[in-house]
Amino acid sequence: MLDETPKRFDRIVAILIQLQSKKIVKAQELADRFECSLRTIYRDIRTLEASGVPIYSEAGVGYALMEGYRLPPVMFTREEISSFIAAEKLMQKFTDPSLGTHHASAMYKLKSVLRSADKDWLSNIESRVVMQTAEPMFNDNSPNTLAVLFEGIAEKKQILLTYKTFDKDETTQRNLEPVGVFHDNNNWYFLGYCHLRKDYRQFRTDRIQEIKKTEFDFTIEHDALETYLNKTETCATTTVRILVEKKIARYLNYERKYHGFVSEKEIGDKIEMHFMCRDIESGFPRWYLMFGDYAEILEPEILKTKVLELLEINKKRLI
Repeated sequence: MLDETPKRFDRIVAILIQLQSKKIVKAQELADRFECSLRTIYRDIRTLEASGVPIYSEAGVGYALMEGYRLPPVMFTREEISSFIAAEKLMQKFTDPSLGTHHASAMYKLKSVLRSADKDWLSNIESRVVMQTAEPMFNDNSPNTLAVLFEGIAEKKQILLTYKTFDKDETTQRNLEPVGVFHDNNNWYFLGYCHLRKDYRQFRTDRIQEIKKTEFDFTIEHDALETYLNKTETCATTTVRILVEKKIARYLNYERKYHGFVSEKEIGDKIEMHFMCRDIESGFPRWYLMFGDYAEILEPEILKTKVLELLEINKKRLI
């Protein structure tokens, strides 16, 4: 019979670390993480209590460590040290300067507890990992965008935002209640309740000219960010079918979701793609031209017309 003792020991230590990392931890959360039953989690918690770890629990709420209890310094595995490198490089390129500075400070503290051999191992890898971004993700005038957003979300305080939209030169000021931050299609966004529009809106961080946290509390109890991101807006759509050569179709897998992709099927050496398009006037025709010499429009006729109009404009400018 397989000896489960080492596996159980690692799980119990990991549970103790997780209890220290959060104010409240639910049993189901632990069971999901370690892929075990609730009964196993209950048994592990009792083992920690019997070992002298001061845990208190409340039915329907979860487990927590008594205030003031702390673990002694922990040792990191080589695999965990490798994750530090990836996180550090990502933070250097994909966050604003303010948050990046704070992360660098935290990394010095983490590295300080490593053994000498592990420090050398880490140093040998660091200079050989590089992250590159195509475009700036933050405005130079607002170097602390993410830091302010995180503070506003954590403290439930409104923020004052100076924002420049994509199609206009002028800026507008908004009082917002930030709900959450997300990264999509190589850009950082945040979603918030806009007091000017009386509705939820999303904003791109590189268009933020200035951001400040105010002393005004939230006026609304907001749901989790995923609740708003998963909502589908009701708007007019147009059915689109295109035929794309297989060798090109695979490169469209990421971008097609932004154009209402629904399904696909193989037809010989080509892929027929079905879309419910929201922007048949401009967005979809311009995207189609990126690979149009390897594709064919099956429907609608208006898409063919719009593509021809764009080609005619380009032709006049080239001649």
